Amino acid sequence: MSKQIKDVVKKAYTDVISAGSGCGCGPTCGTPDLDWTLSESYDSVNGYEAEADYGLGCGIPTEYANINEGDTVLDLGSGAGNDVFIARRIVGEKGHVIGVDMTEAMIEKANENKQKLGYDNVDFVLGEIENIPLKDNSIDISISNCVLNLVPDKKKAYQEVHRVLKPGGHFSMSDIVLRGDLPKGIMQAAEMYAGCISGALQKEEYLEAIKSAGFKNVTITKEREVNLPDDILLQFVCCPEELEKFKASNNAIFSLGVYAEK
Repeated sequence: MSKQIKDVVKKAYTDVISAGSGCGCGPTCGTPDLDWTLSESYDSVNGYEAEADYGLGCGIPTEYANINEGDTVLDLGSGAGNDVFIARRIVGEKGHVIGVDMTEAMIEKANENKQKLGYDNVDFVLGEIENIPLKDNSIDISISNCVLNLVPDKKKAYQEVHRVLKPGGHFSMSDIVLRGDLPKGIMQAAEMYAGCISGALQKEEYLEAIKSAGFKNVTITKEREVNLPDDILLQFVCCPEELEKFKASNNAIFSLGVYAEK
């Protein structure tokens, strides 16, 4: 099942590159009636490179990452390099930023962007978050933008983040979490998994997974409810009545910003 999930996600994000544009955190390119976005605007963020932004995030993790000049920063699920290049602007020439992504097309595009920008202290590495191809205690700060919800083994992923961070290091991540249950059709839809929704944990479970990996001072930095359009939801529920029942419930989807220290 884990391999099947990863294959679905890799195909979805490869299709984003092929289409030349993103469809929000839910990359359903080629299916216009399923497009949506969870992303926030980067227009006023220093270091923003529009060519590296496919609208695939659900927050701005560098906003609360406390990155300093000279730091070594790791971006998990770095895509075409959007958050990597913003972090690089902060760490400067003395710092180093590494992006890890499991999709070959994204790594290729990120390296194209890197060459255009002429950065020599940025690296993009093909790899999976459950097995980060970096040494223990080698990273000052890790960031991630709407990616951990896509990882099948989230417990192992958080343990890996803890492993590669230096003692006293920290992470800042934007992600999708749930409150209550979503309709069965949404939870079983491959498009909704690749779109960062059906693979998300309950909020309490998400925070507990971080703590159980050994992190401390776990803090919510940002919380925003996500309201998907009715025409999107109707693609996956059995009938309008089920949609109305869901909307009337206390169940919801949230974009969550989390900071935690090793």
